[in-house]
Amino acid sequence: MNKHPEISPALLLETIVLAVRTAGNHAHENRHRKTETVMVAAHDIKLQLDLECQAIVLKIVRNHFPTHAILAEETADKGQPADNPHGSPYTWVIDPIDGTVNFSHGLPWWCCSVAVHYHGKTVAGAVYAPATDELFTAARGGTACCNGSPITVSEVKKLKESMVLTGLDQKISGQERRRDLFQGIADNAQKARVMGAAALDMCRVAAGQSDGYFEAGIYTWDVSAAGLIVELAGGRAEILAETSPHRLIYLATNGHIHDELKALIERLG
Repeated sequence: MNKHPEISPALLLETIVLAVRTAGNHAHENRHRKTETVMVAAHDIKLQLDLECQAIVLKIVRNHFPTHAILAEETADKGQPADNPHGSPYTWVIDPIDGTVNFSHGLPWWCCSVAVHYHGKTVAGAVYAPATDELFTAARGGTACCNGSPITVSEVKKLKESMVLTGLDQKISGQERRRDLFQGIADNAQKARVMGAAALDMCRVAAGQSDGYFEAGIYTWDVSAAGLIVELAGGRAEILAETSPHRLIYLATNGHIHDELKALIERLG
């Protein structure tokens, strides 16, 4: 008897949606508590609401799938592997609040992201932005949607005509390297923008509202759900390198500009 039977991605997505909506709405309803910090770093912050939202997601996941593995930001960012005492091929990948710094300032560009991996491959995921009430979803065998309506990537064919969303990775040593990387993208695209919430940035690529996303230092929980959403919207999402456990160099595009933007990034080092 198979103690870990395969589950349809659509069924997994039902629980994912419940989790992101419940956690995201908890954060949104408690946004007046945005100054309740548990950690402050030079360029980052961790809120009490991060911990509460993660606990909400974990409770929902364990109620529905108690034997599945968990990879959640608030524990995995301490270098811990996925919690998998039952040896499950399923791993839930959780970012309770992506864009915490934005949230802490009252900027409504933040989201909750949850995905499920099966044997290491994302099979279902959702990104929920409570401030705009946008729910982005995807499950293998289906389509990428926003609030239930199918979405598709843009038709922009050239990098010089594209908008690229990116970030300034503070863990890259040296201000000049960060500046040169951003400047190189900005010089070759129509516009480069730093918005501060990777999962939501990538969903904008999936919805055809931007054409590419690149980050030189991002984490598995930031991109797992959104990467699948981009793919099922007709785009391409690619791990260019894994620089440390769970930490990635990542590219997602509408597909048309993918090779050109990738080549530029490689030239910029």
